[in-house]
Parts: sequence; structure tokens; C-alpha cells
Amino acid sequence: MQIGEVAARTELSLRTIRHYEETGLVAPSARSRGGFRLYTEADVARLMVVRRMKPLGFSLDEMRDLLEAVDHLDDGRTPPGERGELLERVRAYERSASEQVARLRVQLARAEEFALTLRSRLDRDGPREE
Repeated sequence: MQIGEVAARTELSLRTIRHYEETGLVAPSARSRGGFRLYTEADVARLMVVRRMKPLGFSLDEMRDLLEAVDHLDDGRTPPGERGELLERVRAYERSASEQVARLRVQLARAEEFALTLRSRLDRDGPREE
């Protein structure tokens, strides 16, 4: 698929996808005769990993490291000794993501509490404007 379809499916801008290509996170699998970037389902899945990591505060280097570990695990040629190390890298990212999700839940709860406080204040002082 071309970059426009990938952008629509991933909800990333064309500029962002190109930036991720420039930084080595994701590369199109092919180019058309006209030079257009062509992406596969695997490329889209890779972009979705990046998209999910971004709001959790992972750096581009961390994204690249995780993708590299997953690539090596998926290639089927990784020696058993290295496989354990790669799995531990992925586990570390999972722990980090889980910790960040917990922090975000706390922030969201506080934000909801704040909004409720404001809503209660407005309800107490007069009718709501729509």
C-alpha cells in the first residue's frame, strides 16, 4: 500500500511516517516504478508499535532497540543463548510500559476529579451552558 493509505490506517501524518523512515525506525518494503513508497502489513504493524510507544514517553532509540529485538526474535535464526537476552529486553520494555500506564491512570483520575470539581461548582452556581 502507498503512504497515504498507511497514514490513514495508522493515524500518523505523512510527515511523521517519513520522519520515522529517516530515523531508521520503519522503512517501506519496496518502491513503485514511479518511486512511491510501498508498505506491507508488517510495515504497518511496525508503525503501530512506534505509535503506541510514543505517548508512553519512549525515545526513538528505545523504539529502535525494541524493534530490533523483536526483529531478531522473529527471524528464527537467533541462537538460544541470544534469544534469552532478547526476551529480557522485551520484558524490560513491557515493565516500563506497564509502569507508565499506571502513572497515566493516576494522572487521568486526577484530571477527571478536577473536571468533576469544576462541573459541581458550575452546577451549584447556575444552569450549564450548552
